[in-house]
Amino acid sequence: METLRLMVVDDEPGMRAGVIRALHDYTVTLSDVNGHVGFELDAASTGEDAIEKIRTSPPDILLLDHKLPGMSGLEVLEAVARDWPQMLTVMITAYATLETAIAATKRGAYDFLAKPFTPDELKSTIRKAASRQILARQARRLAQEKRQVRFQFISMLAHELKSPLSAIEGYLQIIRDKSAGSDPAAYAHMLDRSIVRSRQMRKLVNDLLDMTRIESGQMSRELVDLDLRDAVKAAIETIAPAAAEKNLAVELDAPQPAMLNADRREIDMLLNNLLSNAVKYNRPGGRVRVVLRADGGGVTIEVSDTGIGMSADEVSRLFSDFYRARNAKTRDILGSGLGLSIVRKLALLYAGDVTVRSEPDKGSTFAVVLKQ
Repeated sequence: METLRLMVVDDEPGMRAGVIRALHDYTVTLSDVNGHVGFELDAASTGEDAIEKIRTSPPDILLLDHKLPGMSGLEVLEAVARDWPQMLTVMITAYATLETAIAATKRGAYDFLAKPFTPDELKSTIRKAASRQILARQARRLAQEKRQVRFQFISMLAHELKSPLSAIEGYLQIIRDKSAGSDPAAYAHMLDRSIVRSRQMRKLVNDLLDMTRIESGQMSRELVDLDLRDAVKAAIETIAPAAAEKNLAVELDAPQPAMLNADRREIDMLLNNLLSNAVKYNRPGGRVRVVLRADGGGVTIEVSDTGIGMSADEVSRLFSDFYRARNAKTRDILGSGLGLSIVRKLALLYAGDVTVRSEPDKGSTFAVVLKQ
C-alpha cells in the first residue's frame, strides 16, 4: 500500500483534531493505479511552525487554513509553491469568496475547501488530491526507469561497439606504421579481420534498426498468405555458404504446406536469425535440422543444431537485448546479441512465442509458434 504524508495547518485546535480524527485509518482505493493509499498525518498551528516542519519532512498534501496568526495562509502557500512545487495544497477557510479562491489558485493552490465542511466532503477532497499525487509519483518513477533503461541501453551499445572499433583501429595503426614486418600476408590478414569487424558493427546497427522498428510499431507490414516452406528454403540457401565452411548438413522436414498470413520480411528476419545462430554455434561436421509443422491455429518452426549448447542459466537470459553467452567456446563467435531478442519480438507480433531446449555440448532446439 502506498503512503502519503498529509499535514493540516490551522490555528483552531478543534479543527486540527477534527481533521486528524476524520482521516485516521482512512484509506483510498484508486482504480486508476490498482492500489490502496493510506495517510501519515501531522499538524501545525501556525504558518511558521508549518514551514519548519515542511523543511524537515515535506508532506505530499497540505491542508492550509487561509487565516492564520502571524504568517498568513497565502504567504505559506506562496512559499510552498516556490520551494516545494510537488506538494498539493488545499486551502481551508471560513471566507469562501470568489476573490479568495482566485487569489489562492494564482498562488498555486490545488483545491479549495470551505468551512464548515463535513468528514465526507473532506475525504472527497483528499481522495482527489491523493489520486493526483499517486499518479504524479508513478509518472516520476516511470521517468526514472526510462532514464535508467536508456542509460543501460547506451552503455551496452557503447560496449558492443567499443571492441570491434578498437580492433580495427589497432590493425590500421599497424598497417600504417608497417610494424608487422614485410610479409604482405600479415597485412592481408589484418585487413580481413578489419572487414569482419566492420561487418559485425553493420549487423549490430541493422539489428538495432530492426528492433526499434518492431518495438515502435513503425515497421511497414504487408500481410499476405504465405507458405512458410518457401521462406525456410530461402533462408537455408542464405546460410548455405557458412554451413559449407563448417561441413554442416542442413535438413528440412516440411512435407505439408504451412500457410500463414504474414509479412514476408518479418518471416525472413526471424528465420535468418534462427538459422544463422544454428550455424555459428554448431560444431564442424554437425547438423542443422528445420522442422515445419502446421496445425489448426498456426505454424510451429523448430530449428535444432548439434552445437555447443547452453547451460540453464544462459538459457534463462537468452532473449534479453544484447545478451550473448560468454565462455571459452563462444569467445571467437561474433554477434550483436540482438538476434534472439528480435525473434521473440517478432513471434509476439503473431500472438506466439519462442522456447528453447538446450544441453551443453549436445546442442539446442528453438521452437517458434506463430498463430493466425
